[in-house]
Amino acid sequence: MMDKWLGRSAADLGRAIDAGKINPVDLTEAFLDAIARHPDAKRIYARTTADRARSTAVSAVGRARAGTRIGPLDGVPLSWKDNFDAAGVPCEAGSALLKGRVPDTDAELLHGATTQGLVCLGKTHMTELAFSGLGLNPVTATPPCINFSDAVPGGSSSGAAASVAFGLAPAAIGSDTGGSVRVPAAWNDLVGLKTTHGRLSTKGVVPLCDRFDTVGPLATTVEDCALILSVLSARRAADLNGASLTNARFGVLKTVALDDLRDAPAQGFDGALRRMANAGATIDEFDAPEVAEAMRLAADLFTPEAYAIWGKTIEAAPDKMFPPVLERFRAGAAVTATAYIAAWRRLEDLRKIWERRVGGFDAVLIPTSPILPPDAKRLMEDHAYFTSENLLALRNTRIGNVLGLCVLTLPTGQPSCGISLMGPAMQEERLLRLGAAVERALG
Repeated sequence: MMDKWLGRSAADLGRAIDAGKINPVDLTEAFLDAIARHPDAKRIYARTTADRARSTAVSAVGRARAGTRIGPLDGVPLSWKDNFDAAGVPCEAGSALLKGRVPDTDAELLHGATTQGLVCLGKTHMTELAFSGLGLNPVTATPPCINFSDAVPGGSSSGAAASVAFGLAPAAIGSDTGGSVRVPAAWNDLVGLKTTHGRLSTKGVVPLCDRFDTVGPLATTVEDCALILSVLSARRAADLNGASLTNARFGVLKTVALDDLRDAPAQGFDGALRRMANAGATIDEFDAPEVAEAMRLAADLFTPEAYAIWGKTIEAAPDKMFPPVLERFRAGAAVTATAYIAAWRRLEDLRKIWERRVGGFDAVLIPTSPILPPDAKRLMEDHAYFTSENLLALRNTRIGNVLGLCVLTLPTGQPSCGISLMGPAMQEERLLRLGAAVERALG
C-alpha cells in the first residue's frame, strides 16, 4: 500500500502527511524496507540510520495528529551524503583514511533539519573525500547510474543522486565544490541546486576546499529544492506560484561551456533552448573571455587547498587511496603560496567583470556536463581516460564555482543530460522561481 508513495516528490509526501493520508512512521518504514530489499542498496547507502529515522518519524506523527506540523516537510525522509556528521554514526567520506571515524555531534545542517522534522534515512556513498566528478569509488562503493547500467553515476554526491533516482529517498542532501551536486543530478535526470558559497553552513561537513565547499539538495522537482533550501537556511521558501518565462531573458555562454560538446548533451541542450523560447523566453548567445581565464586559474585554487587540508593524512597512508584521486590531491603540493594568492586576487577581479557582463540577463544557460556518464570498467582500467573524463565531467559545473554563483540544473528530457541556470550570488530564491518556469516549459 505504501509503495505507491515511494516515487513521489518530497513536497507531495508532505502534503499527504498534512492531509492525513500518510503516517510518517509508515512512510519511513516503507523507505527503510525498500532500501533493505533493493539489490543495489549497499552500493547506494553506506549505512542506514533506522533507529534515528523511526524516532524522528514518531515525533512527526504526534505533531501531524495535533495539527502542529513545523513545516511542509515535517515527517518527510531524506538521505544525507556521507560527509555530513551524524552523532554516533560513522562518517567516512568515502575514504579508507577515515575508516572508524564517528563524530559526537550532528553537522549543523543535519541538526537543524532534524529539529524541523525531516527524517534522516541514512548516509549515502560518495567519491573518495569528494575529489572527483565521476562517482567511481573502488575503495568503498560505486553507486549505479539510473540510465546506463555499466556507467558511473556522477560525483561526488553519487549515492545521494542514486538514492533519489532509484526511489530509495524522495530527496537527498549533497555537497558541491566543483560540480558534486550538479553532475550526479544531471546524469540521473534529477534537479540539483548548488548554493552560493557561504549561503548554508558547512560546520560538521568533512571539508575538501573550504573556500569553494557548498551544500545543496538533489530532488525530482524544483519545488522540492526550494522547500529543502528553506529548511536548511531557516528562511521563507521561494514563491514559485505563477512563475513564467514570458519576458525572461537568458544568455547562453559560448566561452568554454560549448567546447567539445558531445552529441547527446548538445541535443538535450538545444532542445531545451527551443522549448524555453517557445514558452516566451528571449535567449541570446554571448562570449566571456574572463571565464576562460578563470578556468585556467582553477588548478592553482582547488588542489593546493585540498592538499593543505588532507596532505598530512594522505601521506601517512597513501596506499589506502585510489591512485587517480591520490594524484589529484598531490598535484596541490606543487602550487606555491605566491601562485595561490595571486590566483585568488585575479579571480576576484574576474568575478566583477562577469557580474557587469551578465547584468542584463535573468540567468545564464549552459549544458550541465558536456559528456554522458562514462563506462565504469574502462575508467578503472585506463588512467588517462579517467583523468580526461573527470576533467570534462566537471568542466562546465566548475564555472559556477570559480565565479561564486548559485546554479540550478534541470533534466532536459534527453537521458543523463542537464541544463544549468547560473544566477548571481545569494539569489537562490529568484533562481528557483526561474527554474520552476523552465521546468514547466521542459515538461
